[in-house]
Amino acid sequence: MGKAFWFIVGIGTGFLVAHKVSQTEKGQAFFAEVNDFTDTVARSFQERTAEVREAIDDLQDELRDAAQH
Repeated sequence: MGKAFWFIVGIGTGFLVAHKVSQTEKGQAFFAEVNDFTDTVARSFQERTAEVREAIDDLQDELRDAAQH
């Protein structure tokens, strides 16, 4: 019970600090950079996922063709 309590207190404190920091000019700049970074990571992940899916589809086609011959 004690660990869960301190975990929840830590999360709440983190949110409170983040909220206060986001109200400052430097805090807003920091969170804008964080958002740019996470957008880049998400976009890169989506692109790589599409590449891998395409490679899998190509491999499946090759295997299907090889099995027919």
